[in-house]
Amino acid sequence: MLKIPFRIIQEIHNAKQASDLYKHLQAAIELEHSTIPLYLTALYSIQPNSNQAATEILFSVVREEMLHMVIAANVLNAIGGSPEVNKPEFIPTYPGNLPMVQTDLIVGLAPLSMALITNTFMQIETSVDPEDYPAKPVSFALRAMPQEEYQTIGDFYEAIISKITELHRQGALTIKPRYQVVNEQWFPKTELFEITDVDKATSALNLIIVQGEGTKTVQTTRVSALNGKGANQLTNTFSPFDPENQPAHYYHFAQIVKGGRLVPDPENPSGFVYNLNQPINLDSEKIYPLVENSKAEMYPEGSRARRLIDQFNCSYTSLLNGLHKTFNGNSDYLNTTIGVMFELKLQAQEMAEVEIKEGPNAGKLVAPSFEYQLLRA
Repeated sequence: MLKIPFRIIQEIHNAKQASDLYKHLQAAIELEHSTIPLYLTALYSIQPNSNQAATEILFSVVREEMLHMVIAANVLNAIGGSPEVNKPEFIPTYPGNLPMVQTDLIVGLAPLSMALITNTFMQIETSVDPEDYPAKPVSFALRAMPQEEYQTIGDFYEAIISKITELHRQGALTIKPRYQVVNEQWFPKTELFEITDVDKATSALNLIIVQGEGTKTVQTTRVSALNGKGANQLTNTFSPFDPENQPAHYYHFAQIVKGGRLVPDPENPSGFVYNLNQPINLDSEKIYPLVENSKAEMYPEGSRARRLIDQFNCSYTSLLNGLHKTFNGNSDYLNTTIGVMFELKLQAQEMAEVEIKEGPNAGKLVAPSFEYQLLRA
């Protein structure tokens, strides 16, 4: 569970003008980005033509984290700020904590495994009280999450939504569709759209919440009262699916742990089950043994491994530079930037052909390090 320090939520509540929110939306961009190297490393560790369901799940989550970055950048631009993503400090240190997060969860770059999914990915993506839907015909419980007082990522975004609405009503914040990134080739209009007013900002930020945590709705029902007059009662309902009918990230990963697709089941009290007749199996024999928390300095200068990892980091830095350009007035550059992501995949596959022959990582394969590398002009 990612815990946001209460002081950050308090700072948002105390904001008096639009500029007071700039650093928080910048932090949102950094947080959404920080999980992408984790998920990509796991994705790159899957051998070609294997573990297809896990591949699809990871790719889907990476795509949505990218979408969330763009949404946060669009909102920041719309209220007058400027996203910054092309600097070394934008990238977190792995292993380490995620940006803005106060928790004992240390995340690192590692090949895909059931332990990685359960102890890292699901810990990152879980909401306050995740539903533990049963699996049919076989089930086992997910690890219980400790319950304590904290602010969640959803709370963070809801605080920003509330403050944008309040400041706009007071005349202290103006929304203009400035430097908006919209690209139907990668993201449909239902997910990525221009931020032209408060309602659009609210819808966009809410999408981040539901894709990460699931959909909460409030229903009003008429119930009988003892005096016979009847009364209205508010009831909360929850769906683990987002508006695009995809499981929220936590439940996406839980499908791998549970071993089946999450599907609606009206016969089950919870409303959903992991259907083992639609199996999702993780074949650990088809996972590359990549070096964990790889760093360029681990590999000798002049070696093939060092050359490959330097090339990867150059491409990754070009990706960040491209995103910075995209977010700051060159929205059409998104196509080029996403093209670099596919380049990263090919470079990662080439790295996985190189085995470490000696030292503590002997027998493992070279892995990406996602480090910022100064590029020559």
